[in-house]
Amino acid sequence: MKALIIDDEALARKRVINLLNKVPEIEILGECSSGKLAIEQINSLKPQVIFLDLEMKDMDGFSVLEKIKVVPRPIVVLLAAHTPDACKAFDVNACDLLLKPFKEERFYKTVSKIINTGLPKELDIDEKIQNLLGFYTNRSTGTIFKIPVKQGNTTILLDPRDILYITSSGCYAEIYTNNHKYLLRESLCALDEILDPNLFFRIHRSAIVNLDHVKELVHSEYGEIDAKMADGRLLHTSKAQKKPFLEKLGI
Repeated sequence: MKALIIDDEALARKRVINLLNKVPEIEILGECSSGKLAIEQINSLKPQVIFLDLEMKDMDGFSVLEKIKVVPRPIVVLLAAHTPDACKAFDVNACDLLLKPFKEERFYKTVSKIINTGLPKELDIDEKIQNLLGFYTNRSTGTIFKIPVKQGNTTILLDPRDILYITSSGCYAEIYTNNHKYLLRESLCALDEILDPNLFFRIHRSAIVNLDHVKELVHSEYGEIDAKMADGRLLHTSKAQKKPFLEKLGI
C-alpha cells in the first residue's frame, strides 16, 4: 500500500514517516510541505492512502481534497491540532482523524484499520463504478445521465431525475428516491461536480437537493431556512448557501 504524507511542518512529517517505516505493508511515496504540492503529487503519484494536515499555510486540507482528480480516490487520514467540523470530515470520506499530538498506539490503530479494510477489492469496485460513470456520461455536456450504484452482484443505473436528494453518511453518499435509499461510496464534492447544475443544488456541505423535488421552504425565526422535500424530509440550508439557493429557485 502506497502512502503520501502531507504537512507543512517538517517535524510533523518526519514523525509520521518514522512511524510508517515500522509498517512493512506501507510504502512511503513521498512527502509534501504545501497544499499546492500535495495536489500535484496526489494526481501524479496516485497514492492509495494520504496522511493530510488540515491546517497548512497555503490552503487547508479540505481544499486539497476538493481539487484532486485521481480515480479511485485515496483513503484519507486527517491530521489536525484542533477538532474540525465533523460534517466536513464525513463529507470528504475521511477514514480517521488524528488529533496532534497523537500517541503511537492511536496512530497504529488507524494504520491497522486501513490495512484490514481489504483495499484491493474496494479499489476494484471503485474502478468499475468510475468506468461506468464515464460510459454513461453525455460527452457533449459532461453531465451524467445515469448514476451506477452497486447493489450486491448487480449495478443499478439510476436516473438523476428520480433522485429527491443526496446526503453524506460517513464514507458514503445516501441517495434518496421516492421508493428507495441507495448507498454510493463517493463524496458529495465529487457528485456535485458531475450532476446537472440546472437540476441539483448543494444547500449544505452534507446535502444536495433536486430542485424539482423541493416542495416548500420552512423559515425559522433566526432567518434560516429548511428545504422540505417531496417525501416530507426537512434539509437545512447553510447560511452561505441561502442566498444562491433562493436565487436558484427564482425567489
